[in-house]
Amino acid sequence: MRLGVLGLGFMGATHIRALDGIDGVTLAAISSSDPKKLAGDLSGVGGNLGEGFATLDFSQVAKHTRWESILDDPTIDAVDICLPTHLHAPATAAALRAGKHVLVEKPMALDFATAESLVALAQKQGKILMAAQVLRFFPMYRQMADLVRSGSLGPVRAATFRRRCAAPPWAAWMQDKQISGGGVFDLLIHDVDMALHLFGTPTAVSATGREALASYVDTIDARLHYDGLDSVTVAGGWHHGAFPFSMEYTIVADGGTIEYSSANGKDPQVYRPGQEPESLSPPVAIDGYQEEIRYFVECCVQGKAPVYCSPAESAAAVKVTRLMSEARSKKGELCPL
Repeated sequence: MRLGVLGLGFMGATHIRALDGIDGVTLAAISSSDPKKLAGDLSGVGGNLGEGFATLDFSQVAKHTRWESILDDPTIDAVDICLPTHLHAPATAAALRAGKHVLVEKPMALDFATAESLVALAQKQGKILMAAQVLRFFPMYRQMADLVRSGSLGPVRAATFRRRCAAPPWAAWMQDKQISGGGVFDLLIHDVDMALHLFGTPTAVSATGREALASYVDTIDARLHYDGLDSVTVAGGWHHGAFPFSMEYTIVADGGTIEYSSANGKDPQVYRPGQEPESLSPPVAIDGYQEEIRYFVECCVQGKAPVYCSPAESAAAVKVTRLMSEARSKKGELCPL
């Protein structure tokens, strides 16, 4: 399968690095308005995970200054859209109409109606559409999800998901809420998606927090309300200065608690009554980005729908995250879906 990557920012560079070692796919084309990046120099690409990039060999890759021109190439089977957020939906629609399979960075759109229309368009065109909700493929989240969904810990009573980082100084467009959705929408859609993956769609949301993008602050403390669950919390956002990136969760079930924090460098821990803690360690080192792209390629090659990370669920995550962000201004008022 011949793949084109649209955009060479942090996510584009991350996806290209993850492509190395995935069978059945060839990086055939790239796009960027920056000639330095097209030449393979990604040393200036920044991101919130503190990872740098080196110079890559793009000598065998078709280079485009406009992402639209990749869609005109009939030899390209699929595209990986890593453009600024406001371009995700129009680029996805254009790619599907051009007959390409699409992996699009999250969020797939900035509103639910648009996300729904993309899902319908993919079905009409008979093409694979998948949003890059990579958290589903990170081992520390996938193992937790497998354990929870197995039912071996009994019913879940409460869950907390938190994700925080500094406001992104490397991408000025991120400060424009109309383009990026802001920190809450861009960052915490990961955790909303994980909550939906585990528990389904909530009946309502409520939230408090602070939005001050000019001061590099965009935070939220939100509740996703479910029948049968005591509490599901999604919290975090952008903070001042060089605030370090971290992600964490706590899942409380009748038969035990699962705890994880990237800040302490440990694998997720399972705490059961009267037992020593159990570490959820993957059998081998797993790159979540690589697993995500490998799964997408497999779906495209085999012509099967991405059931594990379906576009309909990613569209639902857009709906819940958008409502959650809007609910913040209502200072904790219950907002039904």
